[in-house]
Amino acid sequence: MKAQDTRAGIALMALTMAIFSVQDGLSQHLAAKYNVMMVVMIRYWFFAAFVLALAARSSGGVRAMAATRQPLLQIGRGVLLATEICVMVAAFTVLGLVESHAVFASYPLLVAALSGPVLGERVGRPRWIAIGIGFVGVLVILRPGFGVFSIYALIPVCSASMFALYALLTRFAARRDTSLTSFFWTGVAGAMAMTVIGIWFWEPMSAADWVWMTALCIAGVTGHWTLIRCYEVAEASAVQPFAYLHLVFASLIGVTIFSEALAANVVFGAAIIVAAGLFTLWRERQRRDA
Repeated sequence: MKAQDTRAGIALMALTMAIFSVQDGLSQHLAAKYNVMMVVMIRYWFFAAFVLALAARSSGGVRAMAATRQPLLQIGRGVLLATEICVMVAAFTVLGLVESHAVFASYPLLVAALSGPVLGERVGRPRWIAIGIGFVGVLVILRPGFGVFSIYALIPVCSASMFALYALLTRFAARRDTSLTSFFWTGVAGAMAMTVIGIWFWEPMSAADWVWMTALCIAGVTGHWTLIRCYEVAEASAVQPFAYLHLVFASLIGVTIFSEALAANVVFGAAIIVAAGLFTLWRERQRRDA
């Protein structure tokens, strides 16, 4: 792959993480005023519309993109991601962007830890050491035993665990389905699940907040498009470390827009998690190149 393709991929990954951070900020703003289920449901309606439009323009149309030999797995993946998004948005409303994303950054370590039992992959001693160090970072952020431990701190832990399982199921699904098929079912199954649940939590929204909701939906669609383009122009292993910019950008929004504080334990713990995560990504790339 040409060097300029890798640079373009890095730029697209950075742009994607910036867009997703804006999406998170908009989600926090709306979920603070309206039910989380309704906010995520409307967001998924736009996501599903984008997926269907993409499928209609692809070779073979919707039928070809939707074709799968493992429908239960694909539907389960879509529902799991929709549930994870609801949990993470709920975390934004009680913990803010900074602390939520600091803990959520541990999900690559969870992927590495679970890749053995779920995918049958070998996890060597160096990666297990990195995983252990990363979870020390999580404990630094959560600070169990120091003062009153907030049960809300476990919400982003739950979100990270769910997203790690989703990532592993996606890799498992890729053994028999294309990435576009998995993307189709992510949007459609998630939208169907959220509609069944979210419609019961519908509440009137002001005209001003509909503007923010529209911006949220546009950010979601744009972010998914730039992420697709990112993986089209560069290898995933080359750009994946830059996904940690999501933590940086989300923290900037949390501090500047929502007046959140950067506690020393959160910064230190996040640094440990990111360092451990980057090491596991490096080890995985070394293993693939061997």
